[in-house]
Amino acid sequence: MRKQFIAICTVALCTSSFAQLSPAITSWLQNTTAKGTFYSSGNSNVQQMTGANDFVNCQKIEYSSDFVYVHTRGIPAYPTGPFDGDGNPSVTEDQDAIYKFPLNPTQNTGTPQATVMGNIGVFINGVALYDYRDGVAWDNSSSSLCGGPGNPPCPGGPMATMDWNRDAIPAEKPGFDCSKGHPAMGAYHHHQNPSAFKLDLEVVSTICNLYDADGLYAIDSTKHAPLLGFAYDGFPIYGAYAYKNTDGTGGIARMKSSYHLNANATTRTNGPDVNATYFNGYFREDYSYTENTASDYLDEHNGRFCVTPEYPNGTYAYFMTVDENWNSAYPYAVGPTFYGVFENRLVTSVSESTTTYEDASAGISQLDQSQVTIFPNPASNLIAIQVKGLVQHSIELTLFDVTGKKVMSQQIKAGQTISYFDTQTLYEGTYLLELSDGKTVKTERIVIQR
Repeated sequence: MRKQFIAICTVALCTSSFAQLSPAITSWLQNTTAKGTFYSSGNSNVQQMTGANDFVNCQKIEYSSDFVYVHTRGIPAYPTGPFDGDGNPSVTEDQDAIYKFPLNPTQNTGTPQATVMGNIGVFINGVALYDYRDGVAWDNSSSSLCGGPGNPPCPGGPMATMDWNRDAIPAEKPGFDCSKGHPAMGAYHHHQNPSAFKLDLEVVSTICNLYDADGLYAIDSTKHAPLLGFAYDGFPIYGAYAYKNTDGTGGIARMKSSYHLNANATTRTNGPDVNATYFNGYFREDYSYTENTASDYLDEHNGRFCVTPEYPNGTYAYFMTVDENWNSAYPYAVGPTFYGVFENRLVTSVSESTTTYEDASAGISQLDQSQVTIFPNPASNLIAIQVKGLVQHSIELTLFDVTGKKVMSQQIKAGQTISYFDTQTLYEGTYLLELSDGKTVKTERIVIQR
């Protein structure tokens, strides 16, 4: 049955590619005006990046009959930093990158290829996706960690095969910013679901208490998750929720990882005993895979074949897995092996004739489908406006007093989820907040009282 489904989907996707542009062309967030912002260590005020080309999201999308080329600086629209908790000396820097993705990705029918340390995918805002590891492993010959800042090199070099490889998600949590990202030698990236810590049902990091609770998108458990990016084998990556059944029926369900921690583990062969420092889950090898045939459980690559809003005829897709509290769940996105044929997608130039894609979806309303939260309301000194899901085009926010006079304006940029009004200087009373995405206008009543 599965082989039959693969064949049907392959034919359908190939046929549809001639009729309309692939989501691999149309899904990227484009921008050539807005520039990045960041928080420096010990400073809760957002600052503008100063580089001449620090544009956020993607700057140009071009495509041929076989490939799409994504030009990006690798900088998100949401603020990055600070990265204080794990001794990370790096800051977010312009990557000036070009990525080349296949428009017709193929299944790897041979031995599955393991994900690699470093970039294994790209989010639709041009930011890199890394796999679970952080370059730190266990050197049994010295009974200590090796690799990474502050540790001696691993025997055989950074790409050597080690028995126990550290999982970046728990190990580096203190150094992730509010959006669950951080840089490596200037390259800002995510290892996990790019939604703010503070928006999880159980908050495991307090960094958002000091900084904006922002990210690429906000989880919405009532809707199919947005398409968030593409893996280095060319297959799409979605957020945490999807249609329960692979044919698009069954309502919305959380997509669940089929990996689990090794139960009751106390020792590790050629590794440290399980203890408070090297707890169960500290290393990737603490997890094992057990196949689960339920439709809302994922395969060994952390994906499945299914219908999605962008692929009504079906596609193989990866999902950014979270647990019931929306905390990141191993293997987080892609892995530990690719479903498709892996290739390094970072290129230095475009060497074939292409067509530049001009975004034609700006006139499509997203406010009609999005849940907007305004808090607190009544407010005193600050109002936050949060949009669930993915903001694909900027939303203009305008605050009016009861006479219709405009008193303040802000913006939620594409690839952000939140914006604020500082209302300390406003008089007490009733105000109207207007939200506009260029197609739909919504108006909300706000009360200021002290």
